[in-house]
Amino acid sequence: MRGEPSCPKCGGRVRAPGLFADSWQCDVHGTVHPLQPVIPPSVEALSVVVRRAEVPVWMPWPLPVGWLFTGVANAGDDRHGGRGTAVACSGPAPLGGIGELVLVAEELGVGLGARYAGIDGPDPGPHMDVVGPPHAKVVAAGRPTPLWHVQGAPDDRAVFAGEARGLWLWAIVWPAQSGLLMYDELVLTDLRDAGAEVELLPCGALSPRIMQ
Repeated sequence: MRGEPSCPKCGGRVRAPGLFADSWQCDVHGTVHPLQPVIPPSVEALSVVVRRAEVPVWMPWPLPVGWLFTGVANAGDDRHGGRGTAVACSGPAPLGGIGELVLVAEELGVGLGARYAGIDGPDPGPHMDVVGPPHAKVVAAGRPTPLWHVQGAPDDRAVFAGEARGLWLWAIVWPAQSGLLMYDELVLTDLRDAGAEVELLPCGALSPRIMQ
């Protein structure tokens, strides 16, 4: 995903708008919001994504003890703004070792969350069993937000999804056992609403999860 935009659904090459199309095109998925190249995590890189985002940029805030910001990605272009965002964080897992969390906010049909979840997309709805009570809850922008397990994901991760601010909210956690993190009712902040304290955000090395 470095160097040039790619398809948010499959990672394939995309064609820029031109004479025959006024939108970005993937040979497999047609019109898409292009996934922009990922760069090493920094407050400056995060600020660029936040400024252009038309959807929330969710992050646990404050970060759990020992956790670091480890990457950000966004799907969209200069004309339409960011229509999907992904923020990666890493830190001590509940059962030992290192845990990794990617939070995705996106409009219907973007497909970025499904890509990180490792399922057929573009949206989580067909993979969610919402008949029973939610499997986890977060507080997103001050509102209790239920999340349900997303079925069909690879065994190495736990995937939850729900809706926040009228858009999809995905939480993908590695390894799967670190899904216990989601039972602590994380508090998520939309960084578009955050203040100057974001400048103190602790940054770590770029997570390979945000590159997949």
